Amino acid sequence: MITLLVGTNRPNSRARRIANYYRALLTELGAESQILDLAELPVDFIISALYDNAGTNPEFNRLADMLNTNDKWVVVTPEYNGSFPGVLKAFIDGLPYPSAFRGKKAALIGLSNGGQGGLLAMTHLTDILMYLGSAVLPQRVRLPFIGKDLNAADGLNHDLSRQLLREQAEALLAF
Repeated sequence: MITLLVGTNRPNSRARRIANYYRALLTELGAESQILDLAELPVDFIISALYDNAGTNPEFNRLADMLNTNDKWVVVTPEYNGSFPGVLKAFIDGLPYPSAFRGKKAALIGLSNGGQGGLLAMTHLTDILMYLGSAVLPQRVRLPFIGKDLNAADGLNHDLSRQLLREQAEALLAF
């Protein structure tokens, strides 16, 4: 089982739409997957699930447990202000240390409306995940100009985007 982590809590985000696309791709490749969408986090999780309250919020725990059920995950993250969304960092900070990360394998997908395609977000996230003991797949996929690439049917308009995601998914399965 592979967990696709939607790295923003924005409702109906483009990151969620890319996660849905990737999940269909994994299914086509014969892999089971599930989606962990940070939009499902309790609104008060920073107060009710972190630090002295760790382990006490059942909804946060349900989401955190989705990462414990497997050793591979895909993080789909938009780039916010030159990095990844703060809600993703807060979620990471609330996970058990180091067991949530050590020995896990992660693939990263970054997206943005600009030409960098989430490169800065993925770079910062790679540093954090490696510090925490995760192996990060070298094939990080950047999806620049996502507003033009992602279509109304949640497909991708550019052959290169589709090819890069497929190659990454195949590499993740072999990782």
